[in-house]
Amino acid sequence: MNCLTIVCRGLLAAALSCFIAPAVGFGQSCHVSSDYDITVSEAALQFDRKSAPPQRLDMQRGALNAGGNAVALSADERKRIAAFEARARELVPRIKALGQRAVDLMAAAIHEEATQSSPNSAARPELKARVDARAKELKTRIANSTTSKEWRPEAINSYMAGVLADVVPLITGDLAQKALDLTMKGDLGGVVALKDQATALHASLEQRIRKRLDTLEPEIQKLCPAVRELDRLESGVATPLPGGGRLNLIKVDG
Repeated sequence: MNCLTIVCRGLLAAALSCFIAPAVGFGQSCHVSSDYDITVSEAALQFDRKSAPPQRLDMQRGALNAGGNAVALSADERKRIAAFEARARELVPRIKALGQRAVDLMAAAIHEEATQSSPNSAARPELKARVDARAKELKTRIANSTTSKEWRPEAINSYMAGVLADVVPLITGDLAQKALDLTMKGDLGGVVALKDQATALHASLEQRIRKRLDTLEPEIQKLCPAVRELDRLESGVATPLPGGGRLNLIKVDG
């Protein structure tokens, strides 16, 4: 598991975490997954299948539409769809709050790593400013997000690569200067030690971030029953969708 994956694990935001389970650790913790992205609006919940063949489903106050066509539901099924939508909307702010905390933990881990690996770099206002600015930007994205499409693994990895590319050089720059000074003094052993330290920086940062994000596990577990309730609600909708097949937005393993 690389550093970007660990960071992604903390991004429990945007919408229902079960619908971004491949990108975060929530799916692993609660043993859930989904083949759909979700978009949340005031009017409806929209689900788009991530892979072929494409399929769009909409839930709106008990009604279910597939590809723009209304699904003829029974009265009990309409109640289930309405309850599913209500429960899903209740989950969104809770997951976003966890995402905000995860970003704070990630930023704290970066500051800690800088302090240990390169105290001079950590003391520079520029490093703190960059980390804090990136954290603020990400927290704003989480707060404003309405779709899990923004939090697919490739999108998160690309964003976090930018964060690390922005921050890590500030940490390693001081090590490079120290290596140059030691080279001028003929201390080749010291140069090798600094090179090893710089090489180990990403692994050390990964471990530090993982340790920080692991503290969120109890809070993640508290959300699992609510997600399993969503699965229970949709499992009671037996009316087939156009083209065959039943509603199956959430997959629960075990």
